Amino acid sequence: MGIRSLSGLDAGFLYIETPEAPMHVGALALFAYPAHEHGPLIEHVRAHLAGRLHLSGVLNQRLALMPFDLGHPIWVNADDIDLEHHVRHAKLPKPGSLAALEKLVAKLHAEPLDRSRPLWQFWIIEGLRDGSFALFTKVHHAALDGAAGVALAHALLDLGPSPRSVPAPSDKEPKPPPGVRRKLGMLFTNTLAQYTKLAKSLPDIAQMASSGAGKLRAALKAPTALVDRWLAPRTRFNVAIDATRTIATWSLPLPEFKSVAAMLDASLNDLLLTLCSGALRRYLKAQRELPKASLIAAIPVSLREQGDASANNQVTMLPCHLGTQFAKAEDRLAAVQAGMAELKQTTSTYKSLIPTDYPSLGAPWIVSGLAQLYAKSKLAERVPLPVNVIISNVPGSPIPLYLAGARMLAYHPISAITHGLALNITVQSYEKALDFGLVACARAVPDLAAVIDALAAEYDELKALAAARLAPTPSRKRKPATRTRSKA
Repeated sequence: MGIRSLSGLDAGFLYIETPEAPMHVGALALFAYPAHEHGPLIEHVRAHLAGRLHLSGVLNQRLALMPFDLGHPIWVNADDIDLEHHVRHAKLPKPGSLAALEKLVAKLHAEPLDRSRPLWQFWIIEGLRDGSFALFTKVHHAALDGAAGVALAHALLDLGPSPRSVPAPSDKEPKPPPGVRRKLGMLFTNTLAQYTKLAKSLPDIAQMASSGAGKLRAALKAPTALVDRWLAPRTRFNVAIDATRTIATWSLPLPEFKSVAAMLDASLNDLLLTLCSGALRRYLKAQRELPKASLIAAIPVSLREQGDASANNQVTMLPCHLGTQFAKAEDRLAAVQAGMAELKQTTSTYKSLIPTDYPSLGAPWIVSGLAQLYAKSKLAERVPLPVNVIISNVPGSPIPLYLAGARMLAYHPISAITHGLALNITVQSYEKALDFGLVACARAVPDLAAVIDALAAEYDELKALAAARLAPTPSRKRKPATRTRSKA
C-alpha cells in the first residue's frame, strides 16, 4: 500500500476524538468452532490473519503526523506488526452468558487505540456457554466507514470452511516514510487542491443558495416551526458523555421482516427506522421522559460511487424525523416515509456538493481544540442539538462467511458515540438475520437492555399491524328494516 494523505473527513475522526469518546468502530461476531482441531484457537486465528494482512491497508499502515501537526496526517507502511498486540485473547467466567460477553465488550470498546501502531485490534473471546466463540473487532473510524468495513471483512473471511488461496505479498520493498520536506510538500499540495476544488464548486453552491433562499424566507416567517423542524428535543441521549459504555445485541429474522415490510408497503430501511422510532418512544415513555416533539435521527448516507470499496470514509449524516410524537405505529411509519423521501431528495440534489475533504493547513489544531472545548465545557448539555440519536443500516453478506474454518453465526456492528449523541443503533444484515448492535454511554443509558425489550415489543406491534392489514374485512349483513308503530 502506498503513502497517502487522509481526507478531511477521515482526519476529522482523529480530531474530534477525546478520552471519553474514542472514535473507533467495530463488530461483535459469533462463530462456531472449526470442525478440525488446530491447537489453541488464538494461535490458529493469528496465523490466518498473518497471511491476510497485506490484503488491506487498514491492517498494515500507521499514522504519520505532519511537521508541527500543521495538517492532516498521512498513512505510511508499518515496519512491524505485532500480532500479539493486535490479536488478543479473553475467556469469560462461567457460565459464559451473553450478558457477560456484552459487559466485557463494553469495557474493551471504551479503551482507545494506540495511535503509534496500526489503528486496529481484534479480540478472540471464548467460554460462551452455547459452545460458540466471539470475535470483537476495533478499527478506527479514520480508516473506514461501514461500507469499507464490509469490504475489510470480506478480505479476512472466506465463503467456505476451507480458506481460499490469496495472492502472496509483494516482493517490493515498502517505501520509507517521507521526510519533513516531502511531508510539507504533500501538505501544501493538498491545501492548494482543496481550495481549487472549492473555487470550482462556488457556482453550484451559489445556485443552491439561491434556490433555497425562498424556502428560508418562508421558514423565518414561522420561527417556531423552524425550531421544531431543525432542532431536536432534549433527551437523556443528548448529554456530554463519560468513558463508560454499555452494549446490547439483538437479532430478528430477515425473511419475516421483509414480509412485514411488504405487507405494510414499506421499504426495509423505512420499516427499520419505524421499529427504532417506536422502541425509543416506548423506552422514553417508560422513563416519563417522552418529549412532545419528534425525535430526530442522524442517518448516515453513503456518498460512494457504485463499486467503490476503498478503505476510507465517504459518508455524511442527514436528519430524519422519527414521528415519536405519534401513538400509532402507522402514523410513525408515515412520518418516517415522508422524512426519508425528503432526505433522498436532498441527497440526490446536493450529493455532489457535500464535502468529504477540506483544506488541511491548521486543521489539527483548530478542530481538535474546538472538540476539546466542546467536551470539557459540556456544551452538549447547554445548547440545542440538531439530532438525538444515530441510526444506521448496513447491508451485509447474504451467504455464510468463515474465519479460518469457523462459520460465522451472527455479526453485530458496534459503532461509536460522542458528546451530545450518547446512543447509537447500528444494524447489519447477515444470512437470514438482521443483527442489531446498540452502544451507549452507561451514565446516560444504564439500562440498555430495556431498549432491546422495547425493540422486541415494537416489532410484535408492527407484525400485528401487518397481519391486520392483510386480514380480509368482514362483510356486513344487511339488517331488515323495522317498522315503527304510529301513535293514534
